[in-house]
Amino acid sequence: MKKILKYFLAANSCEGFVSHFGECYNPQDDWKVYIIKGGPGTGKSSFMKKIANTAESKNENYILCPCSSDPQSLDAVMLPDRKAVILDGTAPHTLDPRYPAVCEEILNFGQFWNTEKIGNHKEIIEITDLNKALHKTVGRYLSSAGQILLDTYKTALSCTKKVEIKAYAEKLCKKHIPKSNGTGYEWTRFISGITPEGVVSFPETVTSCCNKVIIISDKYRACSNILMNEVRNYCLINGYEIIILKNPFLPTLITDHIIIPSLSLAFVTEDNKLTFNCDSRRIHARRFTSNKLLHNSIARLKLNRKVSESLIFAATDTLKQAKTVHDKLESYYINAMDFEKLDKFAENFSAKLFT
Repeated sequence: MKKILKYFLAANSCEGFVSHFGECYNPQDDWKVYIIKGGPGTGKSSFMKKIANTAESKNENYILCPCSSDPQSLDAVMLPDRKAVILDGTAPHTLDPRYPAVCEEILNFGQFWNTEKIGNHKEIIEITDLNKALHKTVGRYLSSAGQILLDTYKTALSCTKKVEIKAYAEKLCKKHIPKSNGTGYEWTRFISGITPEGVVSFPETVTSCCNKVIIISDKYRACSNILMNEVRNYCLINGYEIIILKNPFLPTLITDHIIIPSLSLAFVTEDNKLTFNCDSRRIHARRFTSNKLLHNSIARLKLNRKVSESLIFAATDTLKQAKTVHDKLESYYINAMDFEKLDKFAENFSAKLFT
């Protein structure tokens, strides 16, 4: 049965812009990667949507990877059954070939524009610089929010019964993940992102590709992160291929969810902002938390929540401003594009790709 999944491959995080574009394919496993190069408004996202539409018409599985700076636009489309990826290799997620022609191939969309028609060069430079400045402001807001979120995480962790949650995680692994041999492999992605539309999430990606979902309710992520790390290690030691779904705010520190495709099984973290529409039993983090210690920090945690939410709102609002500026920048390049040639190229490319 065809499955349509959505992931972010990059994040506007509290740790800065984090990209996993180079980890969305495996060069050692005969993947073919097409890296699109070209300026704003050169039709990169539209081209990828056409590839996805072709896959849809042929009833093939595909994965959509929206842009965290504009969720209505695509950063990549993946065809897992064909081991093929078409992605945007331009800034801020610049990607260059590691194995040119062997694994990756560059698609130069700059060949479809007429530089003489691009227009007011001075204004383009000004708009480009303004867009960069707005993204730097976003980074400052998120960095400040990150310090607050980190304090909340560490405070909750100090109240967590670590030995108990680790023992429980081990019991869950033995119950649901059969022992196996082989070499484990992990893909790193996101199902949530900080965007101009606010925090956007794709919980249906998990529920549509997994028959069983084990949910831990944990608004502070301290218990759930310990559990996820235990599950990750257990899976890799036993040779499973897994998809690690990182926290979009503190991705280096926190793993929110893990999917084990071969078992159609997922371990996920749920809170009042991200819920999963399934009948699975919830494991509550309070089982592994010292309520007495946590109670002593409640006022601090409430203040942290208010401050971090305010900073994140400021970041998303600034991202919205940046998108407006970027849309204006795109208009200059759109006017200079020969979309008839690009459409012909897309037609020939699809015919070759889907043979």
